[in-house]
Amino acid sequence: MVRNPQQAYANNSVNTASPGELTLMLYNGCLKFIKQGQMAIEQKNIEQKNINIQKAQAILRELSVTLKTEQEVAKNMLALYDFLISRLMEANVKGSTEILDEVAGFVTEFRDVWKQVIQENRKLQQVGAGGTV
Repeated sequence: MVRNPQQAYANNSVNTASPGELTLMLYNGCLKFIKQGQMAIEQKNIEQKNINIQKAQAILRELSVTLKTEQEVAKNMLALYDFLISRLMEANVKGSTEILDEVAGFVTEFRDVWKQVIQENRKLQQVGAGGTV
């Protein structure tokens, strides 16, 4: 028996997602934790600020380890992720919503580009499967 249908749905979504969709979920999760960190700063809740910013850092670290760094674009992304992780650390220490806004801007851009890549790949797969675009 499922006790929490929302949790069951979330687990199923993760278990059935493609690698591209998982990356998209990670970007969205990172943005969620940044936003929660900002709210915690505004509410002067130091513990929640720290927890949420560290969760955002963990997601960026996870995204870093999945990069295939033999490609130049991946090396550039690794440098950007490292930069954003250090900015998150700084935001955490300083309690800065401005720095969190800056990081969120980068992550939003990455997510939006990634979403576009997924959509383009789906179109190509449909064409390859005899569909039309």
